Amino acid sequence: MNNLLTSKKHLFTRIAIGFALGIVMGLILPEISIQTKFIGDIYLNLIQMMIIPVIFVAVAGGIINIGSAQDLGRIGLKSVLVFAVMFVATAAIGLITSYLVRPGNRITVDPVGFEEEVTTPSVQEFFMNVVPDNIFQAVSDGAILPTIIFTLLFSVAIVAVGKEAEPVKIFLNSLSKVIFKILDFVMELTPIGVLSLMAFAIAEYGAGIFSALGLYIITAWSACIIAFIIVMLLPVWLYTGLPPNEFIKGIYKVWLVSLSTTSSAVTLPTNMRVNINDFKAPASITNFVVPLGTTINMAGGAISFSLLAVFVSDFYQIPLSVAEIIYLVAIATILNMAAPGIPGGGIVLGASFLTLLGLPIELMGPIAAIYRLLDMAYTTMNVTGDAAANLLISKSEEKRTHKRTLIEE
Repeated sequence: MNNLLTSKKHLFTRIAIGFALGIVMGLILPEISIQTKFIGDIYLNLIQMMIIPVIFVAVAGGIINIGSAQDLGRIGLKSVLVFAVMFVATAAIGLITSYLVRPGNRITVDPVGFEEEVTTPSVQEFFMNVVPDNIFQAVSDGAILPTIIFTLLFSVAIVAVGKEAEPVKIFLNSLSKVIFKILDFVMELTPIGVLSLMAFAIAEYGAGIFSALGLYIITAWSACIIAFIIVMLLPVWLYTGLPPNEFIKGIYKVWLVSLSTTSSAVTLPTNMRVNINDFKAPASITNFVVPLGTTINMAGGAISFSLLAVFVSDFYQIPLSVAEIIYLVAIATILNMAAPGIPGGGIVLGASFLTLLGLPIELMGPIAAIYRLLDMAYTTMNVTGDAAANLLISKSEEKRTHKRTLIEE
């Protein structure tokens, strides 16, 4: 028993135990659960402390170890294409599910003012924020997308320089081992962090919340489950040959973290580990695709915005035309690329999204009250999409390498 609780091999067993104990603690000891939330916050701080270093060494290591610049460009293009197709397909499923259920026509709530500041970013502002004028400031602020942009440029330069940059390449690979060893230390605290966060979530957003906007929550979770099966599970099975039960057996370890933290960024280290260790995906491709997906691949966000638009338009009896729905998907795609991978980051973005569509934002008040329950599903979809995309791209590269070998022979 002691070996089970201390072995690194059984980390995810301990996380599952922490997950279950957190639910029980939140139901039985709600006051203590709320008071001890700081333990979960400390865990989140430790993980967030590691996000920028992990992204830097992972993306840099992935690029410099991929091989040629041609290979890098090909994998990058595949990543963007897979992410785009996955987002549009998931958004379509979200829209279809929302229009079948029409929760906005069936729920009666009193509109509550939304007090958060609403930002309406222009295309120019988006790209200005993506390209940092001071990389050290961007790193200090924890800005993920600007950090990835700089890391891409830095790593591509190493590949382009060639042999003269070999010392830098050796240093980065060594630094990567050190960073991931620190991450191992932090990951050992995950069961405690998950227990604290789940206990707080259950104590704070108990059964009463489910009855308030239950149909909206059910629609969101249903759309996520359908999208998971159609957009992720089936393509991975049919293209890579990985059986659905094997995919779920591995990805559930990622779900345990995403459901409790509702953060794609915090889940990133676990997602990378599962892809490499459980799914046996190449580390060089995983270290490039998964961090990139954490930033720009938001399948859960596609469902979030689709459901939100239909819900608000139905509630206020504002019909959406086909052209407006197409515009909806386009705007959602751009906004999701700017979405922070942190808990609750979609609340303000949701208000911005409604503003861009010309829809009222008053319903963001009650939705914000239940957003944690929604975000559990959305974040889980995001990270699952990253893993599925990585497996599809890894398989395509494996087939290409095999085909090239046969031709050479």
